[in-house]
Amino acid sequence: MIDLMEPQVISREAYHFIAEKVYEHSRIRLGDDKQALVSGRLAKRLRHLHLDSYDEYCAYLESARGTEEIGQLVDCISTNHTHFFREIEHLNFLRDVALPEWVPRLTRERETLKFWSAASSSGEEPYTVAIVLAEYARANGAFNWQIEGSDISSRILAKAQAAIYDESRIQLPQPEWLSRYFQKGTGDFVGQYKVKDILTQQVKFHRLNLLQAQYPVQPNQHVIFCRNVMIYFDTPTQQELVLKLVNQLAPGGYFVVGHSESLLGIKHPLTALKPGIYRKNP
Repeated sequence: MIDLMEPQVISREAYHFIAEKVYEHSRIRLGDDKQALVSGRLAKRLRHLHLDSYDEYCAYLESARGTEEIGQLVDCISTNHTHFFREIEHLNFLRDVALPEWVPRLTRERETLKFWSAASSSGEEPYTVAIVLAEYARANGAFNWQIEGSDISSRILAKAQAAIYDESRIQLPQPEWLSRYFQKGTGDFVGQYKVKDILTQQVKFHRLNLLQAQYPVQPNQHVIFCRNVMIYFDTPTQQELVLKLVNQLAPGGYFVVGHSESLLGIKHPLTALKPGIYRKNP
């Protein structure tokens, strides 16, 4: 049997077959420059299934047993690197503009501020936002808030719900936040930290495909972050996705994409405010 400890070369035919399957089930568009990434991420699946080549893996996907494997395939391909306080300019905008606008109004009306991290990955983004909201409440007075996080990967969502992170991955703007919002691990968890209940109880996770017909998240979200995910979609899919997400926004709500993304060439009812930051017309 071929040693799969190191990713083997994937044939052009196998790569295009796998790319088509990924697009069919997730709408993620894999270009020709992603062959190394795909072969590397799927190497563990070949070992798990005792397959000798990516061609055999393609045949497995086509077999009666392959239906359940599709979920594993999408799970492997869709997982993205993230970290706490990524693209901090967006978080500063949330603290300095969005919250001062929304919180007084919602407090008067006894309503809850709703935030959706639409591509939450392993949870760093929604927990980062939870810290921002908790700190805003400490400085300006308590208010009701709820964060929803979603991702297509069941495996990565399990990590988000566990809320346990290596110390090296927790880079915070204020050192005192580490003890305020994280519990230091002991024993088998030395070198790791768990997000405290004061934050996790405010965050709810959903598994969903952003292109599915209905979302299990609440309507009229005040802020939606959908950062660093649209770069994987083609333009028609981006158009469809943006309109679906905008429909989940409250009038006057904010929609935020990654620094490397924009809505150029996409029709939408949003006003551009800053790089990556848009507002739905009131």
